[in-house]
Amino acid sequence: MSTETTTPVGAQWFALHTLSGQENKVKAYIEKFKKAEELEDYIFDVLLPTEVVSEVKNGKKSTKTRKLYPGYVFIQMRLFEEKRLINKPWYFVKEVAGVINFVGGENPAALRQSEIDEIKARIAEANGKEVPKVSYELGEEVKITDGAFANLTGRIDEIDPARGKLKISVSIFGRFTPVELEYWQVQRLTE
Repeated sequence: MSTETTTPVGAQWFALHTLSGQENKVKAYIEKFKKAEELEDYIFDVLLPTEVVSEVKNGKKSTKTRKLYPGYVFIQMRLFEEKRLINKPWYFVKEVAGVINFVGGENPAALRQSEIDEIKARIAEANGKEVPKVSYELGEEVKITDGAFANLTGRIDEIDPARGKLKISVSIFGRFTPVELEYWQVQRLTE
């Protein structure tokens, strides 16, 4: 079974500039109404790249979805035929509530394959991973907010972003002890 997808003839990727916070509605509307408007031969895919971000506030861990490209939705569609704009899909997309315009305005420019490959790589990289809202640095002093060492401070000795773990030296009874914690179990001293 092949996992490779074939690109529909004439399909290109375009970026849509949207009102802030309207990206999900734009994507949902296009996906819902492309069939009703008989545009399935013109509109093939709608992409809204996101990642899951975690943070700790008041000792509670929370996660939320953050857009990788706020204010933009990417659409794979056939917009040109023999270098002429096809009106039906053009007006359908432009009239969607929340869409400001195609990037490029009246002369929409298709994304290069390398650009869409980079966007898809970022989506794949973020898929299934929880990214901390805060990034830490080696040697940084942090306060532990959760677990057996809560309320102690320590210094970051190692950072393992793939596992979301930090190795922190904590002074216990005058000796430095290495402790492994998750990103969300610590906070910067300046917060």
